[in-house]
Amino acid sequence: MNGKLIPWDEARVHVLTHALHYGTGVFEGIKCYDTVKGPAIFRLQEHMQRLTSSAKIYRMPMPFSVDELCAAAEETVKVNNLKECYIRPIAFRGYGEMGVNPARNPMDVSIIVWKWGAYLGEEGMEKGIRTMISSWQRIDTRSLPTHAKACGHYMNSVLAKQEALDLGFDEAIMLNSHGMLCEGSGENLFIVKDGVLITPPPSAGALPGITRESAITIARDIGIDFVTRDIIREEIFLADEAFFTGTAAEITPIREVDGRAIGNNGRGEITKKIQTKYFDIVNGKDEKYHHWLGFI
Repeated sequence: MNGKLIPWDEARVHVLTHALHYGTGVFEGIKCYDTVKGPAIFRLQEHMQRLTSSAKIYRMPMPFSVDELCAAAEETVKVNNLKECYIRPIAFRGYGEMGVNPARNPMDVSIIVWKWGAYLGEEGMEKGIRTMISSWQRIDTRSLPTHAKACGHYMNSVLAKQEALDLGFDEAIMLNSHGMLCEGSGENLFIVKDGVLITPPPSAGALPGITRESAITIARDIGIDFVTRDIIREEIFLADEAFFTGTAAEITPIREVDGRAIGNNGRGEITKKIQTKYFDIVNGKDEKYHHWLGFI
């Protein structure tokens, strides 16, 4: 917390922390994997750069550089003796002056690490998950900057996630204000049709995901045709395959949307190829992508 290692039970904030009341914070989700060459953090530099960019969008002066944030993340993993873990950096407006204007509130920065299993379940990674089109619309770029990974934005995601779980589904898919497919409650979305991989563009309101970009790079490298474009709702019903990407979700197949089976009602062949390559990469088995891994 703010440049110092703090015991877990002492990591506290004041009840008048500005972010608690107004959502004025930005954060990241990063993973450290136990690779064949030891613990390695996946695309750490890119994540910390996005954290800094999110802060800039929200006019939050970051007290640490990207390099300092990366070094702090590595140190926190090391001192906790974790070979594999989830890493949560968060920068937020702290305790200062109450009111919507955050100018007099200091910037606090914390990095937390803990063990966390498959976000959408181990079974879902192989067999796929059941999803629904949410009644909640993804936040619009005219209301909030969707390129920022900001704390307050996720109230939107919480509503969609709760709705899906309450109705017996594993996850939600959100449409944007134009009725186009956007993303999950905390994941980017891909579909496959006639051998072509398709994903909504950031202009549709989707967060420019780092795992999303990794999946696109993998697809191109293994010869899968790819396009970024708007996707109408009906297209996912008729897709051959669909999957989510994200730090926590990794590459999670979608087998059902709104009661309609997608493709073979399981993990499709292209999804499996990308998923297999992704896990080879994060586990350090493919030297071509070692520049994505920060070995510690």
